[in-house]
Amino acid sequence: MASNALADTFFNWDLIAQTFPRLITEGVLNTLTIAAGAIVLGVVIALVAAMLLLSNRWYVRLPARLYVDVFRGLPVIITVMLVGVGLPAAGIRPFGTDPFGYAVLAIGIISGAYTAEIFRSGIQSVDAGQLQAARSLGLSYLKAMRLVVVPQGIRRVLPAMTGQFVKDIKESSLVYLLGLAVGQRELYFIAQEEVARTYNSSPLIAAGVCYLALTIPMTYFVNYLDRRLREGPRPDKTRASADPDLPTTPLQTAGGEAR
Repeated sequence: MASNALADTFFNWDLIAQTFPRLITEGVLNTLTIAAGAIVLGVVIALVAAMLLLSNRWYVRLPARLYVDVFRGLPVIITVMLVGVGLPAAGIRPFGTDPFGYAVLAIGIISGAYTAEIFRSGIQSVDAGQLQAARSLGLSYLKAMRLVVVPQGIRRVLPAMTGQFVKDIKESSLVYLLGLAVGQRELYFIAQEEVARTYNSSPLIAAGVCYLALTIPMTYFVNYLDRRLREGPRPDKTRASADPDLPTTPLQTAGGEAR
């Protein structure tokens, strides 16, 4: 009987089947929208913060360092509440009364703090000679960083960035605290509503399956990307001997031996 109760609590297939359509048509779309908006905002913030962190002047680094340390140290749920509830209460309403915009802003601020450190480490991993060579060609410091150093640094941290994007998708589940309107609810909000209505945890299993369907492919993509970057470009399969102007048979020495 205990096993039947456990199965009915977590694997009520009728309830899962009833929840899935709404999760897919509304929850997945809103989860991806929040995550995508947060990723774009986070990358923009992170690029600026990373450049400030790399400055030789302490008073330039200080604001970026405070931002990164504070929002990496705070629990996500506190940041979501401070942005989504605190800002409107203080009269700062860039998105009016729409909680969806505050949800994107909150997750984007958190994502930017983590991604800034990823960018900083990637840029610092580029050999200093790259910057010196670019400057010797007549490029200004900013142009050398933008055209030479930063692209190389970002390429080196692509796997870590993709891992952060997976994290953004999962953290979007906390924006349910902001009371999203009908049509704006993400995966966890929909599942939580069904759990409260039915006193059954099966909708959470359905939402978990949807999250896994989003995050597992990205996780495997991260592993593939990391492996490809470590291996480097694949060798060209076209052999030089395929050139019609080059000999396709070994050269013969005077003694008749091939060399």
